[in-house]
Amino acid sequence: MEKEINIKLSEAKKVRTVWDEVQEEWFFSVVDVIEALTESPRPRKYWSALKTKLNAEGSELSHNLGQLKLLSEDGKKYLTDVATTEQLFRLIQSIPSPKAEPFKLWLAQVANERLNQLQDPEQSIEQAMLDYRRLGYSDNWINQRLKSIEIRKELTDEWKSCGVQEGAGFAILTDIITKTWSDKTTKEYKRFKGLKKENLCDNMTNTELVLNMLAELSTKNISEASNPGTFEEHAQVALQGGEIARNARQELEVKTGKPAISSLNAKSGMLIGKEIKE
Repeated sequence: MEKEINIKLSEAKKVRTVWDEVQEEWFFSVVDVIEALTESPRPRKYWSALKTKLNAEGSELSHNLGQLKLLSEDGKKYLTDVATTEQLFRLIQSIPSPKAEPFKLWLAQVANERLNQLQDPEQSIEQAMLDYRRLGYSDNWINQRLKSIEIRKELTDEWKSCGVQEGAGFAILTDIITKTWSDKTTKEYKRFKGLKKENLCDNMTNTELVLNMLAELSTKNISEASNPGTFEEHAQVALQGGEIARNARQELEVKTGKPAISSLNAKSGMLIGKEIKE
């Protein structure tokens, strides 16, 4: 845990938050959120009563929350209940307050859209295009990004068919591919671009996207040809796929005289509002 920042949930109260670089997760002060949404003069007592209510309903939310030392108004740090983003949304659903209502309506809308997308996957693609356009990405970049999503899906389907464990297994193999072609692990790459929770590929330039696609496509094709049986063999295949993209990256850098890996991200202005130029 390194940096504490304040985010605004209301005009009246700032919520203390902490970014955990290891877990890549934001943690929010529960009593601050309650005070912001309810304007209760005794938010700690409110939270104590809410925990009792949640426990009576069979919810394990309060048991799953962590505690961190956060800076208080007296300049000292005290252990405080904190919630992840997912836990925070669950908490907001249990708060009967007019200020919480917009969050609840938004969550209901998101849930409805997600259910519709599950019934008709084409809607997911259309929604992704609309979201990217709304954020200012160019059509050229969007087409590249959607293609990269397709290639990533083909790779993960190949891993699944070979029995690779989703989650940890996928993350390790992805790290091998990324580290091999870019000389950076996924976390190092995100740190290089100044990212936290943001998706790395959503902050890649066209060149970076193409190189990443080449690495993942090569890994998938080599896996299909060699049919690896163990995780160690899958790791070797991931290394080989990454090496193909690394060789392409290094040759491109020699020909152009400039690095293919960029610290630019979506907020820096190169990806938003215009075509990406390396």
